[in-house]
Parts: sequence; structure tokens; C-alpha cells
Amino acid sequence: MLADQHLLRIPGPSPIPPSVQRAMNQTMIGHRGKETKDLIQRIKPRLKPIFGTEQDVLIVSGSGTAGLETAVVNTVKPGDEVLVIVTGAFGDRFVKICQAYDVAVQRYDVEWGAAFDPAYIKTYLKDHPNIKAVFATYCETSTGILNPIQELCTVVHENSNALVIVDGVSCVGGVDTEVDAWGIDVLVTGSQKAMMLPAGLTFITVSEEAWKIIEQNKQARFYLDLRKYRKSLADDSTPFTPALSLLFGLDQVLNLVEEEGLQNVYTRHELMKNMTRSAFKAMGIPLLTADDAASPTVTAIRPNDFAAEDLRKVMKQEFNLSVAGGQQHLQGKIFRIGHMGYCSPADVLQIIGIVEISLRKIGKQIELGQGIRAAQEVYLQQGVLA
Repeated sequence: MLADQHLLRIPGPSPIPPSVQRAMNQTMIGHRGKETKDLIQRIKPRLKPIFGTEQDVLIVSGSGTAGLETAVVNTVKPGDEVLVIVTGAFGDRFVKICQAYDVAVQRYDVEWGAAFDPAYIKTYLKDHPNIKAVFATYCETSTGILNPIQELCTVVHENSNALVIVDGVSCVGGVDTEVDAWGIDVLVTGSQKAMMLPAGLTFITVSEEAWKIIEQNKQARFYLDLRKYRKSLADDSTPFTPALSLLFGLDQVLNLVEEEGLQNVYTRHELMKNMTRSAFKAMGIPLLTADDAASPTVTAIRPNDFAAEDLRKVMKQEFNLSVAGGQQHLQGKIFRIGHMGYCSPADVLQIIGIVEISLRKIGKQIELGQGIRAAQEVYLQQGVLA
């Protein structure tokens, strides 16, 4: 094993394309100079298609969690009633952020590994007319499910005046996202997942209706005040020192997305999901999520006859392949494979091959090649990517 060859297949941070890495190594420039203004001006319109919006995409230097907190602190205030849909660890994080700001949180807890039911939201909103916002997670990283955000938006807007605020951190850039068409009021994502960058940037879209609420909100905020970011972005600037190296990288990420074609990016992620899921089914290893709720960016596997941590240990020791474990009550019970961003069907075949060998190493009797063959068949059935 080559000591410096790390196969990173966790659901974020994800690997960085070499051309993006090179772009981030550019000589530093002044963050208030013309070069930075030109860079932001170049980036602004090219972010919009990824989010499916005509609104400007605000760029905040910070992690995905900073983006979630930004969404909370700008849209609601202490005492406001909100509904948080909890389908895993990151829905639970939205709860904790709201509670930190003394927001009155109502929880809708869903079994981990399942998507939420929009019909429940419809009934809940009719019974709770004072709900100011509904918080949801698009892809729940901890379980590998993709929630029905389009249906949620329809239900919320038809049955209340609440805002729909969405955590898209682990899927935007890898799955179809239509902020304007679906009616998402605030969408947050981070740079370190399907956006193919290191952690350190969070991207936020805001609807016209949400801006009205934000402008009127008396909640104190300073660095995370979206009004400042909107004002600065109109002048191709940022209110505070930007993460310039990441902006260099983002410029190149957008080049790569445009070269591949956004729909081809989504097709690739769907293909990798199907290859991965078919491989584990062929090996007789249970998946945590049902097919109709599975995310194209991360797959969660729940073995029933071997220890997930034993498999992760062998893959790391012998192949330097990192996959993620479970979180909270799923710790030690599942493992999660990230297939997002700078990842291809060839990488999936490599992962499955390593999984098969590692399974034999820990004593699970499988026929070598079962998973690989199933993944290959999916690839052949779905056709070669353009």
C-alpha cells in the first residue's frame, strides 16, 4: 500500500479534482481589488443553474453548519414556532441550532433510514397554524436518504404561510435541485461534498418571500447577516474577508461542471448509486434505505451477519480506503459510502472490489466478483456516460 494514496469515500469531505487543487494554489490577491471583483462577477451567474434559481447565490465563508445557523438566525426569532423534520443526525442539528436561539421547536421524528411523509406535514400545519418555518434535510447524510423536498414545498405553501428552509449540504451539485420551480425559500449547501471543494464555503439561496421576512426580522446577527451578503454581492464583493483560495477553486469547479454538463453530472450520480446498491444486494448485504428513498450521493449499508467496524478497519488498514461509520444510535451498526462530486463509475468498481476482499478477510463467505458483476451489469444497462 502506498502511504500517500488515500482513497477517501466518506460522504464528505470528498476528493478534490487535480485541476481544482491547482487552481487553489494560485498566488494570493487582494480581497478588495479588481481581480477579486472580477472573480466573483465570473462566479455569480454560473452558480445559479446548480441551484435552479434566478436569485443570486450568496457565498459565506464557513462550514455547512454555519450555513444552517445562518438560515435560522435570519428567518426566525426567539419564541417563533417552527417545525423541524428530523430524519437523521442533521435534522437533529437543525433542532439544536433553533433551540440555541430560543426558537419554539416542534419535532417531526422519522425512523432513521426512511424519508418523511409530506401528507403528515399537511395535517400538522392545519393543526398548528402559527408555524413560521419548516426545516428539512434534502439528503440526510447520516442515513443516505433523499427526502421529497418538491412535495414538501407544495404541501407547506398550499397549507400555510411558513417558509421552507432546506439543508442541501450533502447533495446539491449531485442531484437535481430546482429552488425556484419547487418553491424552496432558503436552501443551504456546503463546498466539501458534491461541490468538489475543501470545507470552508457555504452557499445560500433566498426567495423573495424569505427576503421580506429577513428584512423585518429583529433577531440580532452580525457575521451571518444575509442582508450584508446580498448588498455586497450586488457590488461583486463580500462583507467580510472571503476564502479566496476556495473561490479560485470554485471557479474551476464550475468549469468542470459546465464541461460535463449539469444533467450528465446528475446522471453520473444516479448511476453510481444504482451500481453501489446493486452490488450489495448481489452480495446479500442489507441496505439501510429503500430504493425509492435512496440518495445518489451516499449509500448506507446495515450488515446483519458481520460487524461494520471490522470491515471498515480492514479496508483502511489494507487498502487505505476510508468509508464512514454510523452516527448516534447507528454507530457501529452501519457503514456509509460516499459517491459524490469527484467520483466516477470506475471508482465505484474499485470500492466494491475492495469491499469483497475485505469481507473475505473478516470471515464472511461471499463469492468474489458477485458485487462487481452486479455493478458492471448496471453500468452496461444504463449505458456509457456522455
